[in-house]
Amino acid sequence: MAGMMKQAMQMKSRVEELKAKLADEQVEASAGGGMVTVVVNGKFELLSVKIDPEVIDKDEPEMLETLVRAAVNEGVSKVQALIQSKMKELTGGIDIPGLT
Repeated sequence: MAGMMKQAMQMKSRVEELKAKLADEQVEASAGGGMVTVVVNGKFELLSVKIDPEVIDKDEPEMLETLVRAAVNEGVSKVQALIQSKMKELTGGIDIPGLT
């Protein structure tokens, strides 16, 4: 039993280290064929947004809003996939509920 507790504490420590490393990871995502590009980090923070001036139309703000939303959602999805991949590497492919 003591061995299992030690392993659990080691796993927790490795997970915390991984989370700290993931905070520095960045993913880029875009929408509209690259008209809107965002960068999101491993803490799900939006770091940058680039908008092609051609997509800015004061008469159709909904189109730009849709592209920004799609790019951000894609960025979040990429970060989630990155985290899951790194966690599977850490746990040897075992999906442990609550780690991600």
